[in-house]
Amino acid sequence: MTSSEKTTPVTTPASGTPSPVPTRRLGSTGPQVSALGLGAMGMSALYEGGDRAESLATLHAALDAGVTLIDTGDFYGMGSNEMLINEALRTAPAGARERAVISVKFGGMRDPDNGWGPVDGRPAAVRNFAAYSLQRLGTDHIDIYRIARVDPAVPVEETVGAIAELVQAGHVRHIGLSEAGADTLRRAASVAPISDLQIEYSLISRGIEDTILPTARELGIGITAYGVLSRGLISGHFTPDRELAATDFRAISPRFQGENLRHNLDLVESLRKVAEQKGVTVAQTAIAWVLSRGEDIVPLVGARHRDRLAESLGALTVTLDADDLAAIERAVPAGAAQGDRYPSSQMAHLDSEH
Repeated sequence: MTSSEKTTPVTTPASGTPSPVPTRRLGSTGPQVSALGLGAMGMSALYEGGDRAESLATLHAALDAGVTLIDTGDFYGMGSNEMLINEALRTAPAGARERAVISVKFGGMRDPDNGWGPVDGRPAAVRNFAAYSLQRLGTDHIDIYRIARVDPAVPVEETVGAIAELVQAGHVRHIGLSEAGADTLRRAASVAPISDLQIEYSLISRGIEDTILPTARELGIGITAYGVLSRGLISGHFTPDRELAATDFRAISPRFQGENLRHNLDLVESLRKVAEQKGVTVAQTAIAWVLSRGEDIVPLVGARHRDRLAESLGALTVTLDADDLAAIERAVPAGAAQGDRYPSSQMAHLDSEH
């Protein structure tokens, strides 16, 4: 935490007592949001064991606790995730509903067999995607709108220009990007203000530190960091004998396979020793590390249950001093993880990796 951050008294689901939740601004032009956001993807897609009632309860708990940033994608559950958020907002207290900042990713093409197609960033497609999201969310505007992956067949200037037209029309408030490289950030920012870049960033995914993060800071673009617990891998809760359903993304994720998994869980055990010395959990330590990287970074946690949400919110009160950061670095050095963060076929579609 830094002295320039703002705080708002809220009630946390963990204790039921008032606690200050910091807020951070997304870039130089973006909205002020809670310092920790909630990624809703896992409530509708790509993981096993979804529970709609618990998902709604978790969304309500997040809003009650002062979490304002909720992230979704129009292709999560083929729109069902947006409708879930719609229901959560409709049934939340008016104040929480009005404070909510909804970030929507678009462009991911799907088919009836749950397969994936290419990303579509054509201006006509952008307008089409936005029209459907506005209906599913039950709102007259989208707070932050971003293409999920840069479309290699469409100049990013055209995609961003189409979103800028939606901003001018009042349908969108802010423009974001996702998994974009440094050159793409510059090209996009030449067309319209970019509030933030959503990209994976964690103790074991530090690729953005070389060129992407410095470029974003130069351009006044914030970072919403997803995968801060690497899909549960560095949460302290994942066990080597856990069996994953075929429909669970982690079943094909390189970091969760064989020797890679064993090696990566050894890193978690090293991190656990640091966490225990501070009297906090592994997950809280990993989230606090991302928070410590700069007030222009807002971690997204993919909590699907209220207990995991409460644990994640506890990271907001964890202060890491120089000795703590050094101990974490020794436990999980940069580049220490084994396995890519996506299968090779998906890595090829990441502009941020080129």
